[in-house]
Amino acid sequence: MIDPRNRPALYGSLFAGLATFLTLWFLGLQPFMAWMAGWTIPAFVMYGIDKRQARGGGWRVPEAMLHGLALVGGVLGAWAGRFVFRHKTQKPVFLVVLVAASVLWAVIAVWVLLG
Repeated sequence: MIDPRNRPALYGSLFAGLATFLTLWFLGLQPFMAWMAGWTIPAFVMYGIDKRQARGGGWRVPEAMLHGLALVGGVLGAWAGRFVFRHKTQKPVFLVVLVAASVLWAVIAVWVLLG
């Protein structure tokens, strides 16, 4: 069961990622690139929201959601959010997940774009 406090962020991220993907795809962007861009934006935004909430002591974006956004294709946004907001830099698990997601999506990119 999803914690009710996490539902808006989860549903918002899902909607933003899919809406951006569909918009970019229908505008003619190659599906793989549209997918990556579609998930990069919500990942970056969620890192920013979580950093802001961390400073203010408010509700936090679950770490599993940040990892999930990177793994479904928002890896570029997760890296950008990590550097721009200087967020989650002290947690080794975030580096491990981002490196793993980067390798995963690099392999998928080579397979899709060159295969």
